[in-house]
Amino acid sequence: MYLKYINDKIDNGIFRGIGTYNHQEALVSTGLWWAIDNRVGIDASDSHWMQHALALAVRGETEDEVPVGAVLVQGEAVIGEGWNQPIGRHDPTAHAEVMALRAAGRQLNNYRLTGSTLYVTLEPCLMCVGAMVHARVARLVFGASDPKGGAVSSLCRGFELPGLNHRVEVTGGMLADECGEMLKRFFRARRG
Repeated sequence: MYLKYINDKIDNGIFRGIGTYNHQEALVSTGLWWAIDNRVGIDASDSHWMQHALALAVRGETEDEVPVGAVLVQGEAVIGEGWNQPIGRHDPTAHAEVMALRAAGRQLNNYRLTGSTLYVTLEPCLMCVGAMVHARVARLVFGASDPKGGAVSSLCRGFELPGLNHRVEVTGGMLADECGEMLKRFFRARRG
């Protein structure tokens, strides 16, 4: 797993001298800043919630949408869920992340979703990054990277744009193989 690779690099001294488990500074300089946010990397609940997001991605796939799922959690409670729906809703903004943010806003009767963590199976695009900043999401955990449209670490680093008044903590690569394989299968079948 990618996080094991990063932790091995840390254990082998690649990031030595950066302070007591303060990896973010070193990870920014190596382009791996989103991979971990502490010594252990992630806790078991991250895996649980990403599996939940994968189940939502399957729901999107059954509706002939690109299989991306998202779940927004505050504490241990689900406050919003979503899956890609731009085709069925005729709405280019109906990405999984936006659908989960909308559902959470309705449930909490507030557009500020402070203290929440968004789990999504694919690295978010720039639109979704902006929505997370406006919603004041505290943390993002994503699965597969998106080299063509990912705005967290692949195509650009949207959370690092100057002038933003909110920063989102990011962990990438959670169940990346499972998330990526679901997307590959979907597109292979489409191109069949």
